[in-house]
Amino acid sequence: MNTDKKELGAQLAYAALDEVPTPKADAKEIVGLVKTSGRITGYQLSDGETVSKEEGVAMAKAGEIQGVGVAHRKDSEYLKSLPDGSENNNLGNLPSVSG
Repeated sequence: MNTDKKELGAQLAYAALDEVPTPKADAKEIVGLVKTSGRITGYQLSDGETVSKEEGVAMAKAGEIQGVGVAHRKDSEYLKSLPDGSENNNLGNLPSVSG
Protein backbone atom coordinates (compact mmCIF):
# COMPACT_ATOMS: atom_id res chain seq x y z
CA MET A 1 0.00 0.00 0.00
CA ASN A 2 1.45 3.37 -0.86
CA THR A 3 1.80 6.17 1.65
CA ASP A 4 -1.14 8.20 0.29
CA LYS A 5 -3.51 5.26 0.77
CA LYS A 6 -2.19 4.65 4.31
CA GLU A 7 -2.66 8.30 5.20
CA LEU A 8 -6.19 8.32 3.75
CA GLY A 9 -7.01 5.17 5.70
CA ALA A 10 -5.74 6.76 8.90
CA GLN A 11 -7.75 9.92 8.23
CA LEU A 12 -10.90 7.86 7.64
CA ALA A 13 -10.28 5.86 10.82
CA TYR A 14 -9.93 9.08 12.84
CA ALA A 15 -13.06 10.52 11.19
CA ALA A 16 -15.08 7.52 12.45
CA LEU A 17 -14.22 8.38 16.06
CA ASP A 18 -16.41 10.62 18.22
CA GLU A 19 -13.55 11.52 20.53
CA VAL A 20 -9.78 11.05 20.65
CA PRO A 21 -8.82 11.62 24.29
CA THR A 22 -5.33 12.77 25.24
CA PRO A 23 -3.77 10.05 27.40
CA LYS A 24 -2.07 10.92 30.67
CA ALA A 25 1.62 10.06 31.12
CA ASP A 26 0.72 6.99 33.21
CA ALA A 27 -2.13 5.79 30.96
CA LYS A 28 -2.59 2.03 30.68
CA GLU A 29 -2.85 -0.04 27.52
CA ILE A 30 -5.48 -2.58 26.60
CA VAL A 31 -3.83 -6.00 26.36
CA GLY A 32 -6.84 -8.30 26.09
CA LEU A 33 -10.56 -8.39 25.35
CA VAL A 34 -13.25 -9.86 27.59
CA LYS A 35 -15.89 -11.44 25.36
CA THR A 36 -19.31 -12.91 26.07
CA SER A 37 -20.95 -14.85 23.23
CA GLY A 38 -18.40 -13.33 20.83
CA ARG A 39 -19.17 -9.73 21.82
CA ILE A 40 -16.67 -7.50 23.60
CA THR A 41 -17.95 -6.84 27.14
CA GLY A 42 -14.74 -5.57 28.74
CA TYR A 43 -11.03 -4.96 28.50
CA GLN A 44 -7.96 -6.29 30.29
CA LEU A 45 -5.46 -3.53 31.02
CA SER A 46 -1.67 -3.59 31.13
CA ASP A 47 -1.71 -3.60 34.94
CA GLY A 48 -3.81 -6.80 34.98
CA GLU A 49 -7.07 -5.04 35.88
CA THR A 50 -10.20 -6.07 33.98
CA VAL A 51 -12.86 -3.41 33.39
CA SER A 52 -16.28 -3.42 31.71
CA LYS A 53 -16.73 -1.87 28.30
CA GLU A 54 -18.46 1.12 29.90
CA GLU A 55 -15.67 1.55 32.47
CA GLY A 56 -13.09 1.34 29.67
CA VAL A 57 -14.83 4.09 27.72
CA ALA A 58 -14.98 6.32 30.82
CA MET A 59 -11.32 5.64 31.59
CA ALA A 60 -10.28 6.44 28.01
CA LYS A 61 -12.23 9.70 28.09
CA ALA A 62 -10.40 10.58 31.32
CA GLY A 63 -7.03 9.91 29.65
CA GLU A 64 -6.40 6.72 31.62
CA ILE A 65 -6.12 4.41 28.57
CA GLN A 66 -3.78 5.13 25.67
CA GLY A 67 -3.96 4.21 21.99
CA VAL A 68 -7.74 4.31 21.68
CA GLY A 69 -10.54 6.60 20.61
CA VAL A 70 -14.24 6.52 21.43
CA ALA A 71 -16.85 5.66 18.82
CA HIS A 72 -20.51 4.72 19.02
CA ARG A 73 -22.97 2.37 17.40
CA LYS A 74 -26.61 3.29 18.03
CA ASP A 75 -26.71 4.16 21.76
CA SER A 76 -23.60 2.21 22.76
CA GLU A 77 -20.10 3.71 23.05
CA TYR A 78 -17.02 1.56 22.56
CA LEU A 79 -13.27 1.86 22.09
CA LYS A 80 -11.39 1.63 18.80
CA SER A 81 -7.65 1.47 18.23
CA LEU A 82 -6.03 4.61 16.91
CA PRO A 83 -4.35 4.01 13.56
CA ASP A 84 -0.59 3.84 14.01
CA GLY A 85 0.52 1.76 11.06
CA SER A 86 0.70 -1.47 13.08
CA GLU A 87 -1.97 -4.16 12.93
CA ASN A 88 -0.51 -6.05 15.92
CA ASN A 89 -1.93 -3.70 18.55
CA ASN A 90 -5.39 -3.28 17.03
CA LEU A 91 -8.07 -4.25 19.52
CA GLY A 92 -9.43 -6.90 17.14
CA ASN A 93 -6.05 -8.64 17.15
CA LEU A 94 -5.74 -8.86 20.93
CA PRO A 95 -6.30 -12.14 22.77
CA SER A 96 -9.58 -12.94 24.50
CA VAL A 97 -9.36 -13.24 28.27
CA SER A 98 -11.81 -14.31 30.94
CA GLY A 99 -13.43 -11.55 32.94
